[in-house]
Amino acid sequence: MVEDNIDDNEVEQWGEFPVVLQQKSMEYSIISKRSSRARYSYGIIFLITNLIAWFVRDYGERVLPLLHYSKACGNGGSECSHTMGVLRVSLGCFIFFLVMFLTTCFTSKLCDVRNVWHSGWWILKFVVLIIFTVIPFFIPSDYIQLYGEFARVGAGVFLILQLISVIEFITWWNNYWMPDERKKQSCSLGLFMSTVCYIASICGIFVMYVLYASKTSCILNIFFISWTAILLVVMMAVSLHSKVNRGLLSSGIMASYVVFLCWSAIRSEPATQKCSSQQQNNAHGGWTTVIGFLIAICAIVMATFSTGIDSQTFQFRKDKVQSEDDVPYKYGFFHLVFSLGAMYFAMLFISWNLDGLPRKWSIDVGWASTWVKIVNEWFAATVYLWKLIFPVVRQTKVMDHEETEQQMNNSTSV
Repeated sequence: MVEDNIDDNEVEQWGEFPVVLQQKSMEYSIISKRSSRARYSYGIIFLITNLIAWFVRDYGERVLPLLHYSKACGNGGSECSHTMGVLRVSLGCFIFFLVMFLTTCFTSKLCDVRNVWHSGWWILKFVVLIIFTVIPFFIPSDYIQLYGEFARVGAGVFLILQLISVIEFITWWNNYWMPDERKKQSCSLGLFMSTVCYIASICGIFVMYVLYASKTSCILNIFFISWTAILLVVMMAVSLHSKVNRGLLSSGIMASYVVFLCWSAIRSEPATQKCSSQQQNNAHGGWTTVIGFLIAICAIVMATFSTGIDSQTFQFRKDKVQSEDDVPYKYGFFHLVFSLGAMYFAMLFISWNLDGLPRKWSIDVGWASTWVKIVNEWFAATVYLWKLIFPVVRQTKVMDHEETEQQMNNSTSV
């Protein structure tokens, strides 16, 4: 009888075991969804911070009289508006996300206490954000200027991370649409997409020549556009080389991206230039300028958000199996990217110029912005070409090493 009771208890326990597992799985699913929703809240916080930085830059000196009472803001609050105002708001945003990075990095499991901090406690975090935003307005301008120099470096790091994320996305897109020769439908669709990308790139080159390089005096624009066209040809040739054989889709998408960077760089040229389109835009002004400005802010937020959630691209081990109690994305990397994004939006609002006076409703306009984008374009093409060539170079070195070892073995055996 005792043995029968023990057997019955064991059967009941084993019968309840799947139910417990199912409950645990449901709990993990709910927590994971809450963590995934949290990143959108951080994106909204980042967007609000961008809008605050713009407001302080363009209207802070006139609309915020409290700035006049801070010694750090100088006479009339001039040191807390315009460029310095943007840097102060950026510093507060940077500190907030840096604190979030330090308190959530290395969080790997949903049951971790730090996961609760990342996904909840929003009232406390909003209070902390307000405090961190206000504190920089009481910091002397010399330290804010020093932060501006540091922000240039941080913004450059952000651009590199964003570039790597874009190239990895292009690689994934290429593998998705053109996996192998047996899937003819996918390959044909990939070929269609690559054709569209190349046609768009060529049309973009032609339009830029017409709009921004129609005069022989626009020699710099002619150089930018011509060099972009050369990069397109080089990327296509390398991608189609027999030893590389990566197809046209990835190079076509990359060509479109490079053309976009060139167009964006030329658009950032100062309005005083006779080859710049900014003069035409300034003549119209009004809602066109406002809408373009708001779209640019949304683009900054989207670029930061998409890079922040793409932590898998920057993992050294990509073969790790994801379990149901693992966090859906790397919190530390997410907040680190947003802290760098705080520096990046500051540089865009002040056009990478710490001593200039940015115009109202302007963003990322000036020679510094132009050259940053041009260098970013060239660096993007270089990284992409190296990504194509590196496997071939590595394979050649391995084959040479194996041949050398084989020759040494043959010589010793003789």
